[in-house]
Amino acid sequence: MSRTLKLLAIGMVALFATGCSQSASEEADAPTTQSGEWPRTITHEAGETVIPEQPLRIVSTSPSITGTLLAVDAPVVGTAAALVTSLSDDKGFFTQWADVADDRHVEVVYPNLDIDLDAIDAFEPDLIIGSISGGDSVAAEYEQLSDIAPTVLLNYAEPSWQELTETIADITGHETDAEQVIAEYDSFVSDQAALISLPEQPVTVLSYMGADGGWILDAESQQALLLDSIGFDYAGVESEFASQSNNGVSQVSSENLPAALAQAQTLFLMPTGGPAPIDEFTRNALFANLPAVKDQRVYNLGDQSFRLDYYSARTTVEHLVNLFK
Repeated sequence: MSRTLKLLAIGMVALFATGCSQSASEEADAPTTQSGEWPRTITHEAGETVIPEQPLRIVSTSPSITGTLLAVDAPVVGTAAALVTSLSDDKGFFTQWADVADDRHVEVVYPNLDIDLDAIDAFEPDLIIGSISGGDSVAAEYEQLSDIAPTVLLNYAEPSWQELTETIADITGHETDAEQVIAEYDSFVSDQAALISLPEQPVTVLSYMGADGGWILDAESQQALLLDSIGFDYAGVESEFASQSNNGVSQVSSENLPAALAQAQTLFLMPTGGPAPIDEFTRNALFANLPAVKDQRVYNLGDQSFRLDYYSARTTVEHLVNLFK
């Protein structure tokens, strides 16, 4: 699998930030502990796990989930690191939450998503949280992980980031933090939506892959729902143009892209492993007659829009407001 396709598998084929009424720097305070009933039995994507008491040392094997753990002040001591790209720092921490992780003294358990069971064990976790699908999936290692500590595997692609936040809060006992995160975000979005002067509607989001075509995000994708929340009218792709659909995205060949995008008056390109290829897309003669291309309404959705958690969702909204204020 190529580097780019692996990144797509991490965040889009298994789709992709930001949690209290505090600023990002204030959120970096030490995690809180909340009361609740323990033990808890958690039914999840890989089975059922009993968590005997509120976890105090969590290891995340999914960088796409780590941001949500941080947003609800869960006690993350270590996380797997992603491939180092323009979307991450030099450790492989995604930029939207890297500063928070550093302030919380979160350590790299293993780099480049190359799972290391011995390294996980060395952190002496009392809970392991990971992904069931995507490039950071640890489904094959579930039983071995469960021998180290109670392990919960989630599909971060299917729920909205808000739903994932609530799920993780239930697992870790940080329900009040999750309520504050989501309420603060909703208030923020309401304020920001009032500042936007919308471009021509409807809009569509895609990840452009050159000769390989593109991935068009469906109307139920997390990015489409974010756009909808601030007033955009989203147009997905008709099934006749897609070669396959999975987890909120539809794969469309290069030949079918013009027809699939014909209704969109404004287009957003979503970065996957580097800058959004807007010039490459708009200079392609195949797309010259698209309304969004002819009228120069093709935009970057935001450098952190690839995978959404509290931190990147907030940053993406701010980016859109700056574009259309």
